[in-house]
Amino acid sequence: MSYTPTFFLRRFLPFLFVLFGSAAFFSSCTNDEEDETETKTSNQITAGLPVLMDRKGSLADSAEWPRTKAKDAELRMRIQQNPDDLKARLQLAAIFITEARITGEHPYYYPAILTMLDAVLTRDPNNFEATVYKASVKMSQHQFAEGRDLALKARDLNPANAYAYGMLVDANVELGNYQEAVRMSDSMQKLKPSLESYSRASYLREIYGDYPGAIQGMQMAANAGLPGSEPESWSRTTLGYLYEKTGRLDEAEGEYNTILKIRPSYAFALRGMARIKAARRDTAAALSLLDKAAGIMPEFSFYEDKADLLAASGKSQEAQKLYGDVSRMLDEDAASGHTVNLEKARLFVRMGALDSAQFYAAKEYAVRPENIDVNAAMAWIAFQKNEYPKAAQYMKIALRTGIKDPEVLYRASKIAEATGNTAQSAHYLAEAKKVNPSFSTVFYN
Repeated sequence: MSYTPTFFLRRFLPFLFVLFGSAAFFSSCTNDEEDETETKTSNQITAGLPVLMDRKGSLADSAEWPRTKAKDAELRMRIQQNPDDLKARLQLAAIFITEARITGEHPYYYPAILTMLDAVLTRDPNNFEATVYKASVKMSQHQFAEGRDLALKARDLNPANAYAYGMLVDANVELGNYQEAVRMSDSMQKLKPSLESYSRASYLREIYGDYPGAIQGMQMAANAGLPGSEPESWSRTTLGYLYEKTGRLDEAEGEYNTILKIRPSYAFALRGMARIKAARRDTAAALSLLDKAAGIMPEFSFYEDKADLLAASGKSQEAQKLYGDVSRMLDEDAASGHTVNLEKARLFVRMGALDSAQFYAAKEYAVRPENIDVNAAMAWIAFQKNEYPKAAQYMKIALRTGIKDPEVLYRASKIAEATGNTAQSAHYLAEAKKVNPSFSTVFYN
């Protein structure tokens, strides 16, 4: 088994619903436009509200942490004095939403946030902010249809708000309604050109096979962000990943270094640096960086990447043990309301458990039959089970937007070869080389 970097953008998009669906919205609620609220919670509840818990490790050293704790205490006092203070409740929910993004403690945060938002919606069923926040959380939990319905309600409540359209971009992408996603993106751009809208346009361009346009869009997103802020850091991390996909490793490394100079504990930039090291065959350095990232936040993909590297290094027993740990992490997410079928399917492919992989992929396909990522997963599983005609059918849908991701094109070439279409197989490999001239199939076996 060779090292296959997890598809960062596809995997991480649901997390972005929080970041790009509401980031500017949150800052207006907290009255602290330059403060990234980074907090960590426990399972304790006081006065009917979940409480914050002191951070551990490098995240506890952030300059905004004392301000966050002070703001949290102020909001709780306001709610205690007036339980109908909906603005204070929404501000507290915004802190928790940001914390879920920063710390990765989703199994606790998402249910806690939904509890707070439902308390607001019980008092005011048509509260726009609560509806948008709830849409963001539901989509972060991969409950895309419900997220879309909430986003539609939010748009009807406030049709001039750009972020409601952003939610609709995200939901339609995940449900496979790509043309509708483009229309919603265009509407968002017209209402508010911003980091949030540029990043979505970038993603759609990538889906439609336009890597130069995707890079340009993400450059615009990064440049629109406050230097050193978490949204700007995320944009640069994604830009770095796009550079990786197109074989521009030096430029990718430059983006990750830029982030880490300002935010040395930004775990996703550390993961990006790990991928650079892995691509350059420096496995020891890559593993060290992944360990550092995992020490900052419990993001399952860090452990998955580490397991991939161990497997590629011939340490199959260590890799299998770590894959088992990842599976348990995903189960924990699932127990909190997070749909993880696609993640489980991809994990079981890595573990060689193809029947289990097919089971979970089919569950996701049942609710998202038009999504290109789901179809790509179904195709690759079918290929490995020697179900070549079925694999070709799924791959046809996976490629219907003209996506040019080298990994997908490589797998399409293998499926075409297996079905006897050698010319098509060669074409797909040539297309992969156009996107990334240094593309090597060794990474995708």
